[in-house]
Amino acid sequence: MPRYRNNFAPKSDTKQFGVILANLGTPDSPSTSSVRRFLRQFLSDKRVVELPKILWWFILNGIILVIRPRRSAHAYQQIWQEDGSPLMNYSIRQAEALEKSMNSDHAIPIAVRHAMRYGRPSFSDVLDEMTGQGIDRVLVIPLYPQYSSSTVASTFDEIGNVLAKRRFVPELRFMNGYANHTEYIECLEQTIRQHWSSNGQAECLVMSFHGLPQEVCDAGDPYQQQCSETAHLLASKLGVQNWRFCFQSRFGPKAWIQPYTESVLKDLGQKGTKSIDVICPGFSADCLETLEEVNIGYRELFLASGGETFNYIPCLNDRPEHIQMLSQFVRKSAGDWLQS
Repeated sequence: MPRYRNNFAPKSDTKQFGVILANLGTPDSPSTSSVRRFLRQFLSDKRVVELPKILWWFILNGIILVIRPRRSAHAYQQIWQEDGSPLMNYSIRQAEALEKSMNSDHAIPIAVRHAMRYGRPSFSDVLDEMTGQGIDRVLVIPLYPQYSSSTVASTFDEIGNVLAKRRFVPELRFMNGYANHTEYIECLEQTIRQHWSSNGQAECLVMSFHGLPQEVCDAGDPYQQQCSETAHLLASKLGVQNWRFCFQSRFGPKAWIQPYTESVLKDLGQKGTKSIDVICPGFSADCLETLEEVNIGYRELFLASGGETFNYIPCLNDRPEHIQMLSQFVRKSAGDWLQS
């Protein structure tokens, strides 16, 4: 029996190539069982948790997957939409909008799909779909502006694992972050200015990024530095003087990169800041961490600390400016593919 799966259907009449927009993933439903399956896959990734395998297996299966799924399921229920997970809905819209944008500007057919590192649709399913259609060139854009080994590198690992089992391996191009790209900073700037135009400008702008264990950054991960670079470039572009950047989603007893978002919000409220605008530049689409943790949990924290107005600025999602930014990334990365 052949060792590798035959996954390619060549088509000589097309020069089509594919684009995969990669994101982290989401449970299929906000039920405890669905969340447990998702967390098991996510937290079993050695890029996410860098502990000895046997030790972590006992912690994960004996403690975390017993306690955390019910709590996380309740959080997902707070933000679940009628047609499903917010992250999934925005990911679908991003891919559809980007495909429409690219194919309206170029004669070469371009297939754009979204894929999730954990959950569905998997990289395996999406790559099989593309190569089954005769697509032999694929551009992967992980939608993580700031590089981390736990996100971007994990995406690269999984694509390699999938293709290691296939007979045909397409030509691959891979973006590994865009924290300081002009298009990205300008896209964030436009989003914030449009919010200010409609809602007014608060006393302080808070930029909250997802956190990482401090030891990961100490070991050489550039994530913290890239978040700082994004924050400073954006603040400079906006011309704001009163701003903060911080890190959320801390988990476990170990030290994570600081300052922590909850500490920053408490400090602002207790020292007399009455209104803040909060944006999460490291998230390309609204999800549990932005809609529940930030817009619900951190809102309550700031108001309880003396603040009066908490304005959450949504992620870039499927905004036209975001789709235009992604279109520019495709044009730069695909390059000669668009001229074939």
